[in-house]
Amino acid sequence: MHAPTLTTARLTLTAYTPDDLEECAAMWAEPAVYTMIGGKPRSREEVWIRLLRSIGQWAAFGYGSWVVRARDDRRWIGEMGLIEARRAIVPAIDDAPEAGWTMTGAAHGRGYAREGLAAALGWVDARGLARTRCIIDPGNAPSLRLAAHLGYAPWAEGQYHDKPIRILERMAGAGAKA
Repeated sequence: MHAPTLTTARLTLTAYTPDDLEECAAMWAEPAVYTMIGGKPRSREEVWIRLLRSIGQWAAFGYGSWVVRARDDRRWIGEMGLIEARRAIVPAIDDAPEAGWTMTGAAHGRGYAREGLAAALGWVDARGLARTRCIIDPGNAPSLRLAAHLGYAPWAEGQYHDKPIRILERMAGAGAKA
């Protein structure tokens, strides 16, 4: 399966292509982006592997992540969707897809993540996925608020790369709509 295109009032969510590498790598080099997601910038090589994983997950699982762009000028805003990360998280969350979102620093605080995720999770709900989970740094108050708005509730406190994380779970249909 190929990622469907989703549109909202301000955004277009599309499939990744190899041409997205430079914009995605630039986003993952921004301190406003990586500070609460691993604490260090991602190399171009790491971003390339993420991009290829995003393309391949649609074929392997029938869901995945999207590139998020502004509808008015097509500028890169971020990425969001579902992944089968199979991370070494304690406790393990291998029994549900992991939702994730990453927005450029310029996009923070503008409601883009909320708008895009409402569309993405609406698409996910329509496909009958019973639940998703997400992991968030306990200090990332904006993402924790967004997750709660979208219907994510605390599931467990965990560890990833020897750092504390919050694991949240969302049942299909939970949370506010766009």
